[in-house]
Amino acid sequence: MTDPDSARPLDVVRSLLFYAVFYLGTPVFVAGALAASLVNEEALRRVVRGWSSFHRLCARWLLGIRLVVEGQLPEEGVLVALKHESFFEAIDLPRAMRWPAPLPKAELMDIPGWGWAARRYGVVAVEREAGAKALRAMVASGRTFAERGRPLAIFPEGTRVPHGQRPPLQAGFAGLYKLLALPVVPVAVDSGPLYHRRWKRPGTITMRVGERIAPGLPREEVEARVHAAINALNPPA
Repeated sequence: MTDPDSARPLDVVRSLLFYAVFYLGTPVFVAGALAASLVNEEALRRVVRGWSSFHRLCARWLLGIRLVVEGQLPEEGVLVALKHESFFEAIDLPRAMRWPAPLPKAELMDIPGWGWAARRYGVVAVEREAGAKALRAMVASGRTFAERGRPLAIFPEGTRVPHGQRPPLQAGFAGLYKLLALPVVPVAVDSGPLYHRRWKRPGTITMRVGERIAPGLPREEVEARVHAAINALNPPA
């Protein structure tokens, strides 16, 4: 596997240009999101989608990274389980789907400005050490979003994973699947080799939408099926 800290001079230049344009442009969208959240929900959704689209444009034209989606990402209230190899798929969610409700780590809600805007946009904050009361609140929030036709987007492995690694799913995923009683749409992503934390590389990132999994399956079965599907773009173990 390619060393993420080694890069061609052109990749370094493109990455630095990307960082300058995207991260200097992002505060403009954050300010816009804060203002839009005082108007109405639709205005905020459009600003967030605009930020995600801005990121995809920067990735395409500054980094030379294209995205190909194989299959149809859902636009209704289901649980979408995605492989998480880089920030790319996390930032791209509002562009890839019509109006997803992400399930981010609860600590991200403490980021000044961002956390407030995220709550207004509509997310389900995941508390990894949640007690029964917090879990019930998460499930109730998730059901509300699903009933409104918003897909719930979760990274079931819990954190970013280097390409080629296949850790087990977090225990909380099966609990949410059972309590939400929603179909699961697994999505494989192979962004890791291109969208490194430091130097990015040109190429094509693929999102492969797997077969929809019905609610109500035993824990072992749903975990095995989701784990296999989100790792479909990884090399064999």
